[in-house]
Amino acid sequence: QVQLAESGGGLVQAGDSLRLSCAASGRTFSNYVMGWFRQAPGKEREFVAGIRWSSGNTYYAESVKGRFTISLDNAKNTVYLQMNSLKPEDTAVYYCAARPPTYQYLIAQEKGYAIWGQGTQVTVSS
Repeated sequence: QVQLAESGGGLVQAGDSLRLSCAASGRTFSNYVMGWFRQAPGKEREFVAGIRWSSGNTYYAESVKGRFTISLDNAKNTVYLQMNSLKPEDTAVYYCAARPPTYQYLIAQEKGYAIWGQGTQVTVSS
């Protein structure tokens, strides 16, 4: 069974750091792009960051560039999202997702992602 399991969310204060983990299992993701999305209350889900498993190339939303870092551990089949200098506007449910090879959608478009985790809540208080 193909699964993505997020962990690491929680309640922190503005300026703090948090690291999210996404454990992937059930298949090989070596030709996938792994992405992090988030959805705040009353808002649409938005792209946060992505990483190409084969090359390690990374992609970021403008709102998190310089603060968030996406990385992966091949041995553990795990993708991480290191979040620094957190702001109250970063409060959201964060989802891990896997995008199979496709030319149909841009990396930031959620329609290109076929596998999703259950999400983990991140709350940043001011």
